Amino acid sequence: MFIDFSIKDLIDILLVAYLLYQSYRLMKDSGSINIFIGILVFIGCWLIVSQVLEMRLLGSIFDKLVSVGVIALIVLFQDDIRKFLVTVGSHKRWGNLFRFLMNAKQEKTEKADILPVVMACMNMSKGKVGALIVIEKNMTLNDIIRTGETINADVNQRLIENIFFKNSPLHDGAMIIRHKRIVAAGCILPVSHDLNIPKELGLRHRAAMGVSQETDALAIIVSEETGNISAAYKGQFHLRLTAEELERILTKED
Repeated sequence: MFIDFSIKDLIDILLVAYLLYQSYRLMKDSGSINIFIGILVFIGCWLIVSQVLEMRLLGSIFDKLVSVGVIALIVLFQDDIRKFLVTVGSHKRWGNLFRFLMNAKQEKTEKADILPVVMACMNMSKGKVGALIVIEKNMTLNDIIRTGETINADVNQRLIENIFFKNSPLHDGAMIIRHKRIVAAGCILPVSHDLNIPKELGLRHRAAMGVSQETDALAIIVSEETGNISAAYKGQFHLRLTAEELERILTKED
């Protein structure tokens, strides 16, 4: 007896696997991985009870819970679902797909592009000047950019240092870099309330973690108290970075 397996079935399996993988990444970045595992366990039990063992009473209870649970999950994970939909609909992702199909070269981050950022961070670190720099990736940061002042200038070491100078009116906010240009400064970032963040890390670090959890942006922090350089990316901290380590993070391709 042969199993009727076609190309359509293979595509179906691959799409389901891709959706599960993206859901796993989304939950992991947002710190909800345990909830994701619990949902998978519940779905597994529901399928075993309803489809394999065919327990009518328990199966009907599970069916009711699933029908109500979908609405509950939408309410519970509304921010994560919004992030997923924004990622899927990002114009940059579709642009990357178009370049792949057309065999076009993708714009890469060169060492010369990030050198002003690295040098500015090193100088601010020596002087213990606090700074928060956010580099936009695939997800747009328009909502955050609107909270600050428009700059629209080339990335320049001296400009970065002047913006974060202690007497500057924009030094308390975040700088946003997009397409190798400084688009805004003095921006307000979402603050993370993650209890796992070390208590010795201040508000800049929490803001950097917040934007890295809600978007795919890379945030660079220079501590005003210690002068240490850190980075937050995809919900993870990289602390006490050297110039070489910061350069490696900035030039790393996703």
